[in-house]
Amino acid sequence: MTDKSSVDLDVAKRLRLIRTSKGLSQRKMASLANVGSGTISQIESGATQPSVALLKKILTGVDVSLGFFFSFELTDEETFYFPKGSMRNLGSHGVSYLLVAGERRDRKLQMLIEEYAVGADSGRTPLSHEGEECAVVVEGWLEVTVDGQTRVLGPGDAYYFTSLLPHYFKNAADVPCKVISACTPSSF
Repeated sequence: MTDKSSVDLDVAKRLRLIRTSKGLSQRKMASLANVGSGTISQIESGATQPSVALLKKILTGVDVSLGFFFSFELTDEETFYFPKGSMRNLGSHGVSYLLVAGERRDRKLQMLIEEYAVGADSGRTPLSHEGEECAVVVEGWLEVTVDGQTRVLGPGDAYYFTSLLPHYFKNAADVPCKVISACTPSSF
């Protein structure tokens, strides 16, 4: 049986790690989640344990699922190398997003190994978020739409744009597509 105080500290540590990896202050995270300004501080210090509903509300405000929140590994030692099998897959529905250094504290850069099955795409609606992103297509063909402009990119082709522009990705070929991408600030 797990000690309740170790569970409280685990939630506190995880929330702090999520917040710092996204480059947010406690006040900004509270604002995004529409909770009181002292709530994040109380949780991170272990002074209070959030209900599942409150934790879900906070995580939704910073675009993190409960499943991801409780599934990533917590470690106190700094890791520099990330073998293929150690990276978390944040994708779904035919798209794999392998996050490099997902557990690293204060991560300013997001790097993904993206794999799109035949016909898979980034979702029904275009994405838009703070920052910049770039990528290189390693295998296959990726249809990239940025601010209404569409191009099909093949092996060795790259893109770079401001992430505030609406963007969408789709494997429009009959072979799987692999992309290495980077984004700053991290959105995962």
